[in-house]
Amino acid sequence: MSEVRRLLDGRRIMITGSSSGIGASAARLFAAEGAHVALMARRKERLDALVEEITAAGGRAVAVPGDVASDEDVERAVAVTVDTFGGLDAAFNNAGYAVAGSPIHETDRAVFDRIMDVNVRGVWNCLHSQIPAMLSTGRHAAVVNTSSIGGVRATGAAAAYVAAKHAVIGLTKAAALEYGEQGIRVNALVVGSTRTEMMEEVLAQAPDLETSFVEKSVQKRMADPVEVAQAAAWLCSDRSSFVTGASLSVDGGWSAV
Repeated sequence: MSEVRRLLDGRRIMITGSSSGIGASAARLFAAEGAHVALMARRKERLDALVEEITAAGGRAVAVPGDVASDEDVERAVAVTVDTFGGLDAAFNNAGYAVAGSPIHETDRAVFDRIMDVNVRGVWNCLHSQIPAMLSTGRHAAVVNTSSIGGVRATGAAAAYVAAKHAVIGLTKAAALEYGEQGIRVNALVVGSTRTEMMEEVLAQAPDLETSFVEKSVQKRMADPVEVAQAAAWLCSDRSSFVTGASLSVDGGWSAV
């Protein structure tokens, strides 16, 4: 009997926002599915601990602390990925920033700037540095960008966050069109309410939001981060080879109603 090939065997993947939540779950899952993972986030201690965990389980991982809002940090992360693993085959651009919603006229400009810097410029910085590395391999590649249900409709989240996640979908579609003929697929995840550390911080500021989030899901619950990571793993794999420019809903049915 032939050996069953793992979903991501041998693929070299960069994951941002990987110190907790969806990103950390993706790091563990991708490594278990055979990928070599480069982990980028601002919290070095958490990244180092995660790399140690993955390595102890027999996987390959490297930590690259940095902020996706910094083009220099992103360029360094891509360079470390290529130097460590010999190339870049896929990326999960998952880093994000959100705060509890407030009316536009009451939102501090600094909050607007940070939301845009992480969620929009961060994805732009990643695409800008990752795509040349992918093109240089001569292999098919895949990018997955994390958007949100807020990327397809107003949800009650901060208007800046809604605008930013709409922009992520726009960047995804544009990149899919520009690079499809060169073998790079680019897709987005439309993520519903997920029980991450960042979500817990938002709920601490606005506890009533949890009831609202659960009620809007057809499944009447919030997602576990690994459920989102599973969708990202499929989009990074060759099993989604005819999927590009898509916005895949992983929202418990929220966008179906």
